[in-house]
Amino acid sequence: MARVAAIDCGTNSIRLLVADVTAADDGSRWLRDVHREMRVVRLGAGVDATGVLNAEALARTRAALADYTAILRRKGTERVRMVATSATRDAANRDEFFDMTREVLGVEAEVITGDEEARLSFTGAVADLDPADGPFLVADVGGGSTELVLGSWDGVTGDVEAARSVDIGCVRLTERCLPDDPPTAAQVEQAVAVASDVLAEAFEAVPTAKANTWIGVAGTVTTLVALAKELPVYDSEQIHLARLSIDQVREVTARLLTMTHDERAALGPMHPGRVDVINGGALVVRTIAEHLAAQGITELVASEHDILDGIAFSLT
Repeated sequence: MARVAAIDCGTNSIRLLVADVTAADDGSRWLRDVHREMRVVRLGAGVDATGVLNAEALARTRAALADYTAILRRKGTERVRMVATSATRDAANRDEFFDMTREVLGVEAEVITGDEEARLSFTGAVADLDPADGPFLVADVGGGSTELVLGSWDGVTGDVEAARSVDIGCVRLTERCLPDDPPTAAQVEQAVAVASDVLAEAFEAVPTAKANTWIGVAGTVTTLVALAKELPVYDSEQIHLARLSIDQVREVTARLLTMTHDERAALGPMHPGRVDVINGGALVVRTIAEHLAAQGITELVASEHDILDGIAFSLT
């Protein structure tokens, strides 16, 4: 058994998982959470328009990373891996970010490719699923990018057939197309057109028609599930492996699009850091749902396990 720490720094949030990884003689592995935490730091705010990480976002990320470093030291972590995704891939001043992470954490953060991001997400997402339900399509809707990955799972290892990352996510789509709150019908129409156009590249690269089960991971999906289930507060145990019909995805998205900022903020399961960008994320998820519905997939399975778990597994 090894105690490891995984840190995922994305466009909207930075997340930490400290876990004990146990390996069996047959090659299977499983995680036991020691500490799991997410903070919204909005590192990628404005990157789509300016091409640089702003000073305030870097400061927010530094503060969160300093707290995470203290936690993993208190927990006696043996190995640490930090990955940085869409926002840092796109920023002209990304060296400032890496200098900061090296100073605070003491290890190098890795800029992983979109395809590697997708593969790590797949590994984390499928670990609790019945292999007989495959092939699986995992959709990881982040702040600045969305990853689609198709593969199978034999209960020990994942076999990825195809993966593609595209530059659309809750922050990027909101900043680009949804300036009003609530957005106008014309803005929603434009956002759907943009999401459909960008996602078309992923749909072409990943043969989604081969999938039997669609799994959604990350905060946009889990928030939509919590809202569809009308949970009074966010409850990961009720969300993990919960299923939503395509009609439920449509209904909760339509409801969010009519709400003001304050009305969304008052929703019990809504994280404060997602209030401003949930509409963009919901439209990305709905666009994927409509594409898959035309291929006969009629429900979404939400997983609380995602790229963080994949990173942790990669350390063993």
